[in-house]
Amino acid sequence: MAAATRSILAFGATGNIGKFIINELSKAHQAGTFSRLAIFTSQSTVDNKSTIINDLKSRGVEVFVGDIANKDTLRSVISGQAKALNSGKSDAAFDTIVSAAGRPAILSQIPILEVAEQVETVKRFYPSEFGTDIEHPVTNDKEPPHQLKLKVRAYVRENIKRLSVTYLVTGPYPEFWFRQTPPYPWTGGFDVKAKKAVLLYDGKSEIAFTSMPDVGKLLVASVLHPEESHNRALKVCSFTTTPLDVLAEFEKQTGGEKWQVEFTNRDTLLKKEKEAYEVGIPQGTGHTLRKIWADGGTMYPETGHDNERIGVKEKDMESLETLVARAIAEQTGNEGKL
Repeated sequence: MAAATRSILAFGATGNIGKFIINELSKAHQAGTFSRLAIFTSQSTVDNKSTIINDLKSRGVEVFVGDIANKDTLRSVISGQAKALNSGKSDAAFDTIVSAAGRPAILSQIPILEVAEQVETVKRFYPSEFGTDIEHPVTNDKEPPHQLKLKVRAYVRENIKRLSVTYLVTGPYPEFWFRQTPPYPWTGGFDVKAKKAVLLYDGKSEIAFTSMPDVGKLLVASVLHPEESHNRALKVCSFTTTPLDVLAEFEKQTGGEKWQVEFTNRDTLLKKEKEAYEVGIPQGTGHTLRKIWADGGTMYPETGHDNERIGVKEKDMESLETLVARAIAEQTGNEGKL
């Protein structure tokens, strides 16, 4: 039987997706769902992101500072022997660890996993996934953006025997995909001011999107359903739609006028992807991920998504309409009016 969660230690909590995850975890903590919530971070983060850190402290989140590569420090914090920055005292050990490590820092999770496996009080671990399923049948396991996460999964299979490990697999974040077309416009985008869109292939491929706030909500829901999440790759999303339907919503919310539309076929995208990797990995990653999404890499015809498995209903998630409205507000400078 998978153990219930009472105390959570989070890594990467001030990062891109980590901010949304820790926000939802802190709401649950303040509501009494979890008895204890803490983050482990570096001194540079404390110094450079003091506003975020102070906000977390004000919400009762404990802050531990140290070097993530130091296993003795990790063991001290995870086992409840270290003193939190804002409490000045040690407390009970943690039973659940959540990692939101960014793509470049994915391998930093391996020493955390090693220590967590050794600390008997820790029962559950969430490695940093929060994106395209790296073992989806239609995706290639040789894809460059997948390699570090695949190494973490390989480490778990070979070395983790006691911990319950859950991979929260989400779709792409619409906050990024619904933005104005990037410097490499053939990868797709929506330009509100110019009323112009670039869609991949024929625009009819289904894509399962997950908004960034919903990633946090889905993580909390998974934590609260230990049996349903035990040693699984949970596939979750906010909503499923097609690029053509996204375009129709943009047109609807910008007065009903038809937008100018261009399409990027797969051969062109593959050519541009190859060229991007020759220039630099960051550009190549964006090309690869959008290719995977257009190829159907966020859909699961045989199993479907796992939202209901962890008690999440459609009404609990943000909608296409909400995310398009947010994108329009962002591009027109009206975020405060939403």
